[in-house]
Amino acid sequence: MNSIQIKPIGIIHSPYKNADGIPIQGRFKDNVEAFAEVSKKYELGLKDLDGFSHAILIYHFHNETEEKIVAHPYLEKESHGIFAVRSPYRPNRIGFSIVKIQRVIENKLFFTEVDVFDQTPLIDIKPYVEFFDKRENVKSGWVEKHFQKGTPKQTIL
Repeated sequence: MNSIQIKPIGIIHSPYKNADGIPIQGRFKDNVEAFAEVSKKYELGLKDLDGFSHAILIYHFHNETEEKIVAHPYLEKESHGIFAVRSPYRPNRIGFSIVKIQRVIENKLFFTEVDVFDQTPLIDIKPYVEFFDKRENVKSGWVEKHFQKGTPKQTIL
């Protein structure tokens, strides 16, 4: 296979300097604000993004150097294949988060529902579009046992 090269378009600034207090998904701690600062040359790319309620941030797990094919997620002690979890131990260490847009000012996208470490390299931003991204009859595999009617059981948070 050929190698590819991806260059960050910016950096994510969040209050999470380490794993203490960071939620397993940002929607479980929706009152924390962060911002993505894109390079000035990409500032125009943020035009009209504030017309969306949510965005998908694609980033690099820069704090992780270990790679695993099987890993255990935060929700439980049982291991699962790396492609069945959202662990940072992935071969390319690419992560994504759906965040709630608060405002866009110049080259900064302010958002809540953050679950990303401070200084995380930002690879891309895509608008969340309900008509494209929402799915019906979804199965969530092993994760389903940790939720009751869409709400996380208290033991996981």
